[in-house]
Amino acid sequence: MAPPLNQKLQGKVAVVTGGASGIGEAAVRLFAAYGARAVVIVDIQDDKGHAVADSIGSDRCSYFQCDVTDEEKVRALMDWTAETYGGLDIVFSNAGTISPPNQSILELDLAVYDRVMRINARGMAVCVKQAARKMVELGTRGSIVCTASTAATISSPTNVDYTMSKHALIGLMNSSFPTLGEHGIRINCVSPGVTATPLAINVWAGNAEELAKMSEPLMCLKGAALKAENVAEVAAFLGSDESAFITGQNLVVDGGMSIHAVIQTMTRAAAAAAASQL
Repeated sequence: MAPPLNQKLQGKVAVVTGGASGIGEAAVRLFAAYGARAVVIVDIQDDKGHAVADSIGSDRCSYFQCDVTDEEKVRALMDWTAETYGGLDIVFSNAGTISPPNQSILELDLAVYDRVMRINARGMAVCVKQAARKMVELGTRGSIVCTASTAATISSPTNVDYTMSKHALIGLMNSSFPTLGEHGIRINCVSPGVTATPLAINVWAGNAEELAKMSEPLMCLKGAALKAENVAEVAAFLGSDESAFITGQNLVVDGGMSIHAVIQTMTRAAAAAAASQL
C-alpha cells in the first residue's frame, strides 16, 4: 500500500541543489514534511544553508557546500550522500541564476552569458550526470527533477541567455530519459512561471507584492500569485512514487501564463489580418 498522502516521500533520501533559499528551500522543507528520511541542502550560501538545515534538524537534514559547475565536487556530493544516508532516491536539480532583463540579442553581454550558461546549462548537466551515475551504481530506481522555466516554452526579446539556458534543460531531459529509463531512473522537468523568490525579486521587482502585480495580468488563473511552495509541491510529486510511471515530461506551473501568451499572440495576428482586409 502507498504511504499516507502526507508521507509520500517516507524513507527516501533526497538532494536539493540551490536548497538554501527560494524554490529550493521550499522543496527541502516540504520533502522533510512528506517524510523523507534525509534531505541534503546543496548551495554556496553557507549561512542560509546551515540555518535551514538546523531549523529542520540535523537528524534528517544536512548542508553540503557545493558549486554545481564543479563536477568533482558534485561527484563527491553524491558519494557523500549515498555513504552517509545509505542511498540516493531523489535529486532535485534546482540551482540556477537569472540574467539582467537588458540581455537582448543586440545588447548581449557575453561575459554575463557565459556565467548564466555555465550555471544553468553546465551545472544542470553535471548534476544530472553524477546523480544518474550514482543511482545506476546503487541500483536505485530514482527520480531526477530539473527546474526549467516557462522561458523554455515562450519567447521573450529580453533575457536571451537565460531563455537559451532553460531551452537547454528541456533538451537535456529529452536526451536523457531514454537512456536513464533503461536503468529504471526517471527524469522530468518542472517549469515555473514568474515566482516570488529572492533571486527573481532582486532582478525584476522591489518586493513580492510588486512581482505579483507585474505577473498577474500575464496569467489566465486569477486571484493568486505563484509561490515557491507551489513549485515545490510539483517537485515532491515527481520525486514520489505517485509519479512512478512519469518520465521525460515538462510540467509547466504558471497559472496558464505560457498558453495565455500564445493565445494573445494569435489574437493579435488574427486582428491584424482582419484589419488588412478592410
